[in-house]
Amino acid sequence: MGKVYKRTLFFIVVWEICFGFAFGNSKITEKKLRSRINYKCKKVEGGAVQANEVWAWVTTGQEEDFDFNYPVTDVGYFAADVDCYGELANVPDRKKFDGFSGRVHLVIVCDSKSLTHFVVDPKYGILEKMVNDIMKAAEPFDGVNVDYELIPGKDAANFYRFLDKLSSECKRRKKMFSVCVPARVKKIDDDVFPYEKIAAISDRVMIMAYDEHWSTGEPGAIASLGWCKKIIEYAVTVIPKEKLVMGLPFYGRSWADERPAKAWYWEGVNRAFKEYGSGRVIYDNTVPTFEGSMKVKMKFWFEDLFSTVAKLRLYAGYDVNNFAFWRVGQEDPRIWDWITIDNDAHKED
Repeated sequence: MGKVYKRTLFFIVVWEICFGFAFGNSKITEKKLRSRINYKCKKVEGGAVQANEVWAWVTTGQEEDFDFNYPVTDVGYFAADVDCYGELANVPDRKKFDGFSGRVHLVIVCDSKSLTHFVVDPKYGILEKMVNDIMKAAEPFDGVNVDYELIPGKDAANFYRFLDKLSSECKRRKKMFSVCVPARVKKIDDDVFPYEKIAAISDRVMIMAYDEHWSTGEPGAIASLGWCKKIIEYAVTVIPKEKLVMGLPFYGRSWADERPAKAWYWEGVNRAFKEYGSGRVIYDNTVPTFEGSMKVKMKFWFEDLFSTVAKLRLYAGYDVNNFAFWRVGQEDPRIWDWITIDNDAHKED
């Protein structure tokens, strides 16, 4: 038994030296690490960031990515959407979060400008039914989160009316009402997401402070620190700090100098065959085809422990301590060791 004990103890010590110190403390499991870190991450100095609320978005079908032991106060369960008939569809199963000690919010989305117009414009008679259906679906949840991002400009007033009705129903049922809004660095005339107006009827306003750069545009950071600074500087002037939740990205994007997956003219295919082809065209059931290889240069911008903690500390410096992450499963898993919850500040609404 003595030799076995010593060997076991030696293994544990080696494991801590090789993995524990490199990746943080015990909140991070071997499953969550998935693989060794293949680059030198800039060292994070100081202690953990203290938060009042930590919201984590979890998508349907990816529930296994969430650990109930994470320092998370609120789960945004993504998402119920709208089908082509203007009916609520794909409502997540709240029972999958039985045992989670925090709040679970039903996230609702509508990924079409046409459908959004159909839902919120009262002349179609859908708005009242949609509100009723949402509230019925939200019965087992602690709150409703609206993540409608495609609002036609002419429907700004209709959208606000939709939010107001949902807010009133949530208040009547003692459920938290929250709304996701895009990042702004200043007031915009005729904005369909007016911060002040939405904050007035919401318990929480989540600013999606990401997608500074898109894959279809020029390469760049998902959320640079300078850009985030402009967002928080404006936000605190129009949204009460106790209602403000700053959204942070867990993901990255890539850009390529070539985009081979696309439609081609015959002339382009002919040129591509000469430059990249294998040297042989075959006819498969009368249709010509060939194989080739193209060298593509990639540019990646992404978030990791260092960049995420830097943003958390930026927001905390403005006395904003409510954070939201899109989304669980995409993160550098070490981040969970750098967040603590202020239990005195986190109270049930």
